[in-house]
Amino acid sequence: QVQLVESGGGLVQPGGSLSLSCAASGSIFNRIYTMGWYRQAPGKQRELVAVITYGGVTNYAGSVKGRFTISRDNAKNMVYLQMNSLQPEDTAVYYCNTGPGRGWGPFGYWGQGTQVTVSS
Repeated sequence: QVQLVESGGGLVQPGGSLSLSCAASGSIFNRIYTMGWYRQAPGKQRELVAVITYGGVTNYAGSVKGRFTISRDNAKNMVYLQMNSLQPEDTAVYYCNTGPGRGWGPFGYWGQGTQVTVSS
């Protein structure tokens, strides 16, 4: 079993910044798994935000490239998302994702989600 716990969500004004963290644990978690962030806004499908491999190769949605940065600490089984220049369109529940498999995902394990709201 793999557990993913997100933290760092909240309310921020347009143009502001927010940092999200995700801690992975469990007896079958493998630190070589690709890890990433997805988000889902009201009335929309869940979409990829950013993904990072064990070796540090990244993939970003075009809408966030240049504003968001994904990183990971393999020794701590953590993945992070630094979000800058936030806009109302970034408002969504953000989910941590990982699991076995090739490619960018999504994979089989999800966190509970953390709400990010960008509003004046």
